[in-house]
Amino acid sequence: MSLNTLPDAEAQCAALAELIRPHLLPETRLVGIHSGGVWIARRLCQLLGLPEEIGMIDVSFYRDDFGEKGLHPQIRPTSIPFDVDGRPLILVDDVLYTGRTTRAAINELFDYGRPASVKLAVLADRGGRELPISAEFCPWQVDLDKKEELVLETSASGQLQWRRANHA
Repeated sequence: MSLNTLPDAEAQCAALAELIRPHLLPETRLVGIHSGGVWIARRLCQLLGLPEEIGMIDVSFYRDDFGEKGLHPQIRPTSIPFDVDGRPLILVDDVLYTGRTTRAAINELFDYGRPASVKLAVLADRGGRELPISAEFCPWQVDLDKKEELVLETSASGQLQWRRANHA
């Protein structure tokens, strides 16, 4: 698929839900990484008929480049409204790239307890891993130049959509 024509993010959420469905246990909960992962986790809850409570993680203080890049200007509170200990979790993000955001999120999750398992679900895997992390559930693998970026946004109507951006 050409990156001039980006896939329908809502259709990808539906496909992601069907990849996850056979692996769900009654006690499974979703934890979204701000911002895109939270949007996707909410959509997955609806599609999978899961309890409305999702966990939300902001990894700003857990990033390994915190000293280099400083604090993200839009810090959001982490909220995990359920007991993590012994529970299977699905960590949700929009794009998997180097693996560093995922590592930061896992570090933060373990501050809340010891889950039975943590699986990763993403809408897009763009390769370029710097850490040994992979997504268990992913409907789209895409090759991008290092200067390119996929950005998940919400439209005025609340629909998820992709935008392609270039780094300077």
